[in-house]
Amino acid sequence: MANAPVPHEETGPVVVGVDGSEHSKQALAWGARYAALTGAPLTAVAVWRLPTSFGWTLPLPDEWDPEGDARRALEREVEEVLGPDLPPTVSLTVVQGPPGKALVDASAHASAVVVGSRGRGEFAGMLLGSVSAFVTTHAHCPVVVVRDSSER
Repeated sequence: MANAPVPHEETGPVVVGVDGSEHSKQALAWGARYAALTGAPLTAVAVWRLPTSFGWTLPLPDEWDPEGDARRALEREVEEVLGPDLPPTVSLTVVQGPPGKALVDASAHASAVVVGSRGRGEFAGMLLGSVSAFVTTHAHCPVVVVRDSSER
């Protein structure tokens, strides 16, 4: 079939969505342990996008670097959770666009995707956030949703 989805790769990386939330940090720690146990590489993914909720954007300062800001935030979070000396099997990726779509795209060549149950835009009492719900229903590989340990 020409439109059949590509099956996930058994030896592909463990992809973890990272957004700075406590749920994300716990997902990163879980994903790192799982990658180490399976011998898979680990890819931490941060996604950024320009806010367009008002239907228009303001002029942006020339020195503003949202991709660089996202990369620095990802580096800080990975160092906080995994330590400063990362093995060569850990890679950091910064992508522009909707977070759910970016993680689903990454799932096409992953052995697993790991996300926190809720991220930065959480509503109290929700079991899943919009990104984790999107990823679990559209990913091309197994998905692990990690809940905040304080909720257990």
